[in-house]
Amino acid sequence: MSEKAPLLHYRLTTSASPEPKDVSKHSRAKAGRSGRRSEDRTVRKLGVVFGVVIPTLLSMFSVVVFLRIGFVVGQAGLYQSIAMFLVAYFIITMTVLSVCAISTNGALDAGGAYYMISRALGPEFGGSIGIMFFFANVCGSALYVLGLVEAIMSAFGIPEEGATAVAGHHQVLPSGYWWSVLYGTVLLFLCFIVCLVGAHIYAKATFIIFIIVTTVLASIFISFFIVGPVVVILPDTSVLNSTSLSIANYTGFRLHTLEVNLLPSYTVDYTTGAMMSFATVFAVMFNGCTGIMAGSNMSGDLKNPSYSIPRGTLAAVLITFITYNLLSLLAAWSCDRHLLQRDYSFLGDINIWPPLVTVGIYSSTMSAAMSNLIGASRILYALSKDNLFGGVLALARKTSRSGNPWASVLVSWLLVQVVLFAGKLNTIAGIVTIFFLLVYAAVNLACLALEWASAPNFRPSFRCFTWHTCALGILGCLIMMFLISAIYAFASIAFMLLLLMLIHYLGPISNWGYISQALIFHQVRKYLLMLDVRKDHVKFWRPQVLLMVANPRSCTGLMTFINDLKKSGLYVLGHVKLGLLDGLPSDPLQSHYDSWLSLVDHLNIKAFVNLTLADSVQHGVQNLLFITGFGGMRPNTIVLGFYDDCTPQDHLQGKILVSTSHGLDVVCPTTDPGEQRAPFFPSVRGAGEAKNLQEEEYVSVIADAVKMGKNVTLARYFNQFNREEVLGSGRKIRGHQSMTGPFVDVWPLNLLRPDSSGYVDICSLFLLQLACVLQETRAWKQARLRLFLCVEAGCSLQEEEEKKLRVMLKELRISAQVQMVAWDQVVALHWQRRGGKERGNLGESAQNKEKVEKEEAEKEDGVQTFPNNAAQLTDEYICAVNDLIHRHGAPKPAVRFLYLPRPPADTNRYCAYLHQVDLLSRDLGPTLLIHGVTPVVTTDL
Repeated sequence: MSEKAPLLHYRLTTSASPEPKDVSKHSRAKAGRSGRRSEDRTVRKLGVVFGVVIPTLLSMFSVVVFLRIGFVVGQAGLYQSIAMFLVAYFIITMTVLSVCAISTNGALDAGGAYYMISRALGPEFGGSIGIMFFFANVCGSALYVLGLVEAIMSAFGIPEEGATAVAGHHQVLPSGYWWSVLYGTVLLFLCFIVCLVGAHIYAKATFIIFIIVTTVLASIFISFFIVGPVVVILPDTSVLNSTSLSIANYTGFRLHTLEVNLLPSYTVDYTTGAMMSFATVFAVMFNGCTGIMAGSNMSGDLKNPSYSIPRGTLAAVLITFITYNLLSLLAAWSCDRHLLQRDYSFLGDINIWPPLVTVGIYSSTMSAAMSNLIGASRILYALSKDNLFGGVLALARKTSRSGNPWASVLVSWLLVQVVLFAGKLNTIAGIVTIFFLLVYAAVNLACLALEWASAPNFRPSFRCFTWHTCALGILGCLIMMFLISAIYAFASIAFMLLLLMLIHYLGPISNWGYISQALIFHQVRKYLLMLDVRKDHVKFWRPQVLLMVANPRSCTGLMTFINDLKKSGLYVLGHVKLGLLDGLPSDPLQSHYDSWLSLVDHLNIKAFVNLTLADSVQHGVQNLLFITGFGGMRPNTIVLGFYDDCTPQDHLQGKILVSTSHGLDVVCPTTDPGEQRAPFFPSVRGAGEAKNLQEEEYVSVIADAVKMGKNVTLARYFNQFNREEVLGSGRKIRGHQSMTGPFVDVWPLNLLRPDSSGYVDICSLFLLQLACVLQETRAWKQARLRLFLCVEAGCSLQEEEEKKLRVMLKELRISAQVQMVAWDQVVALHWQRRGGKERGNLGESAQNKEKVEKEEAEKEDGVQTFPNNAAQLTDEYICAVNDLIHRHGAPKPAVRFLYLPRPPADTNRYCAYLHQVDLLSRDLGPTLLIHGVTPVVTTDL
């Protein structure tokens, strides 16, 4: 009696799966004490043979060795069959090398493929692959149970009405859909009992099955040599609408038979009616070569995973490769082509005792179903231990006293039972196989990423791999996925990406170490070295800002505004803590970084943090300007809060800042809201408390920055800045097509030098550039620039100045609304105080012309300085200028840009300088006083 079981073209190969028992400290804390106690009681007992070799051999052999060898050789011929096996084993060997490398890089705990991927690539990638691996094992277990039911029914089932009975079969079992579900339920329950007892019983059961399979294989090899030529009755070929050929020959070893079977002869598959080709046969054959990670997925039960996994997996791969090729050679040498093409269970027909092959098929299928069931339960247990889905999988964390995750086994069994009601699983077998291939590709990707990151701690004892083998493994798995089914391949990748996003946004923070960080470091270091400051060009200038923060509690508005102003440039938050390291036991700043980084997350800004310890604020700022950044990534602009008498406001009072970045959970280390703590920042300065620096030191900081070639920006009244309110005005008004948005006012003239000539100097252009940069950011797209041109009524240069300014704006591609501002009366206050005549046209007086030429000679690098006659700039004049700005500020702008002159060279005039700037910007709302020292615009393409 021979077994005529139908071929499942996409039969899933088995692969036992993860059983993580120990993960990071962070996830262990979340798992609870009971989980840790059960883990500690678990004893690792399995070695190379029982833990790796036997599970891998059974996973790779499964029923393929009994049902598909004839199909491959009969369709593809011996030459192409051997070529297929070479290609397939080349692909899986590349993956095996990656598995061996990762498994020998330190202590590998329970979890197998999931543990490797999640700990190397992070929880998002590992969790999404883990979920896919779980569903693949669930469906695979159901697939093998139904396959076993079909095999049993074909031999012992009573034919349904209208069906033809097969001679020689023992027809004792009722047939039908519900009977098949009942048989499958009974077989699945047997697998469930074995898996529920524990992994050690499973290992013993698989050993018994291994003995049976080995015995059957031995009988098959022996039968080729001792069984003489026989005539075999072929199965029913009604699918092909032809029953003319009902017999075929087993010829024994004959050279003529071998010659006929050397070349391919693709025909219609007698079980499906589909025309075969190299691609379809290769896809079917490749399913029998997977299952290579069954041993590594038992890592939680291995005595020494780093020792057992490489040796056991490579040994199993070599044994199966030799076995498949020997069987192909013997079949091609002794079996008629029609026998190979029309009878997939021909090995039973030519066996010395045919029922033995049937027993082998039943045993291997039962082993595959059991392996997938225990694998699915271990993945579910691993996911629940890592808490990637919160409390959803909390029940699956339950374990027995021996450490067996009985709850996960129970849930997996129930899911497999649900899938059994599908009755037929041919439709999902392809995507399940693709899921396994995607896992293998992910393992190769993890190894490739570790190799490319060049992390010093990645030094596996197994060195027979390179990044080339990893890349070939990834490429091979992806090609096989799309070769089997392009639709299923796209669907599985899309499903993985969806799971990845869900875990990223819903999963907890982990502290496993992220390969992405290592790769980013490697690439950033490489590109920083390539970023040559000697190749800088003004066309590609962008603001790179160092914002000095005294206390972040009082300047959150300024921090968010500068984030908009940076235009994808470098943004660094700098802070100076007064003190000396001498005499201190450790650096007092290290414990503060977490609070600063949590604040960055809370404000949703893209900034770095740089803290320093110094004996004075001036020296601390100097240190930060000297050391902040690398190579071409250095701040070119420093932003300071204004020195005034405003009482700081605490914008973080009562706030709980929880870091959203991976690994930065020191601020709020628990998920219990009652245990959350506010970040460490000192209280804001009270109204009567002294400042940490005096006026002279504040101006010295500005002067130092200018000496170091940095642009300087003073930010005032940004405690009044509310980003949501300002940008909310950019909404589209209902019923109108025009867009309204906040105004940004720009005053490009040095208002403290009313006798200055022209608007086109480095500082003025820097003002325009920053205003334009702000407008180009996405949040400020609806903002409108207003450029104020101060002129004297009746001045002959008025129209010329306006025309020149508009031409310049056009050349610079800056869209701005130019407004002419008459300031005759304001300028008159300045000239009357000096005792001169009231000035007429700018530059027309010989006396004024001589004075202008003298002061122009005093300019440094083309930048207008604080005037030497600053003492003669009366408060009355400056207040008049301030009032002028007020009067031309309707509607009220969101922010103003004013010209900041260079500090005087004489330090004795620092207080006067600060007083003049204070009067100029008083009560103007959010204002930036800007002094630029570097060219930032160009009209060239």
